[in-house]
Amino acid sequence: MKKLFVFIVFLIFASGFCQKKFSRLEAEKFQKKINSEYADAKTSPLKEEDLKVFKSLDFYPVNSKYFVNAKFVQAKNEKAFDMKTSTSRRPKYIKFGTVFFTLSGVSLQLHVYQDVELSKKEEYKDHLFLPFSDLTCGKESYAGGRYIDLKIPKGNTVSIDFNQAYNPYCAYNYKYSCPIVPSENDLNVEIKAGVKTFH
Repeated sequence: MKKLFVFIVFLIFASGFCQKKFSRLEAEKFQKKINSEYADAKTSPLKEEDLKVFKSLDFYPVNSKYFVNAKFVQAKNEKAFDMKTSTSRRPKYIKFGTVFFTLSGVSLQLHVYQDVELSKKEEYKDHLFLPFSDLTCGKESYAGGRYIDLKIPKGNTVSIDFNQAYNPYCAYNYKYSCPIVPSENDLNVEIKAGVKTFH
């Protein structure tokens, strides 16, 4: 009976702290997918003149250092708010939670959000939005920060691969309206991973 109890406790503990491993293949698949989308006139955010000469986005080298299993703490009693964008558009978002992790010995945290309207659609009901800026912004990466797509975790950890960080469409074409990275998600470290600045 005691062994069974220990086993059940272990299962609960393990499911709550589900650790994923870094996959170079997944990072490379992300690069191929986004390049394919940007090369296709039907899905590309690029201006017509840029699309004509487009071959590939510029990426930082894939690096396992920028893959983290973060502690996830879901927010409670949060109210929807108007997310600032690059235009006058103000979509409703809600702060869904906070992720805590360590990079190069530095303890960091970021807030993750959920688009209220988008979450009503079946294919996006578990989608989380992670916008961030860091010390590479305005230098090697886009000045306005970058985004990462996540899914609502089943436990209290979530895997974040900064190698899959991408630019908002505004980095390529001003006709788009893009969420502005909240100041609370400005990291005082360099994240040398993901998509670099365009041109």
